[in-house]
Amino acid sequence: MPAKNKKISQTLKFLKSRIKLKPEIGIILGSGFGDIADIVRDKQIIPYSKIGNFPVSTVKGHKGNLVFGRIANKPVVIMQGRVHYYEGYSIDDVAFPARVIAGLGAKALIVTTSVGGINKRFKKGDFMIINDHINLMPENPLRGKRKDVFIDMCDAYDKVLQEIAVKAGKKIGLKLSKGVLAALSGPSYETPAEINMLRRLGADAVCMSTVPEVIMARYLHLSVLGIALISNMAAGISPKPLSHADVVQAGKERMKEAACLIEGIVKEI
Repeated sequence: MPAKNKKISQTLKFLKSRIKLKPEIGIILGSGFGDIADIVRDKQIIPYSKIGNFPVSTVKGHKGNLVFGRIANKPVVIMQGRVHYYEGYSIDDVAFPARVIAGLGAKALIVTTSVGGINKRFKKGDFMIINDHINLMPENPLRGKRKDVFIDMCDAYDKVLQEIAVKAGKKIGLKLSKGVLAALSGPSYETPAEINMLRRLGADAVCMSTVPEVIMARYLHLSVLGIALISNMAAGISPKPLSHADVVQAGKERMKEAACLIEGIVKEI
């Protein structure tokens, strides 16, 4: 058995021997989104550090737990914090949790991320439904000896789930615009010239994560919904220097709305 497959088998065996439910929906919580896990009922928490082969989050604002339980009476598994390529992890490590979520039986994946706004119709604190992406990371998680890697990405983000998100937003008074997300490796923020380039390429927002997870999820036939929080306007647009502390703080300020949105979405999936 190839080493990659052996690792995933070991991890899934460990988790399945301990969890109390089979999740139908996976949720990955990005920077500032971690407290959404507080709405989970019948909660079971397993730290990443206790899970064999599972990469451990090292960035502030990423608590590093797998949380099992129920949202709107639906069984879920939540990544309370993700890992990033810029932390020094391989692209395989970054995509590993998406493989775990699929292996546990989930059929849908909600990815959340804090992003820099490029399109000036956005402002800090807005939520954006990701309807496409531009992958500018240096590696692809499907690179290597895998079967059937030439996957179609025309519908990487499920249109039905997008409409569910729009309706859930309306119910709580949130207007959700759709947009294209660009992903770069980081960890340095982009220059104003790079942001201008991304705007010309068609990006509405930029991040340092998310896309590798989405690619792997689509390879594994999960339906994907992407929700981005505009935590700041990008370089050359923002009047102040960019900082990770501001990203985390923006998430905290919008956490109540984000939690209600996720709960409403899960209820309708």
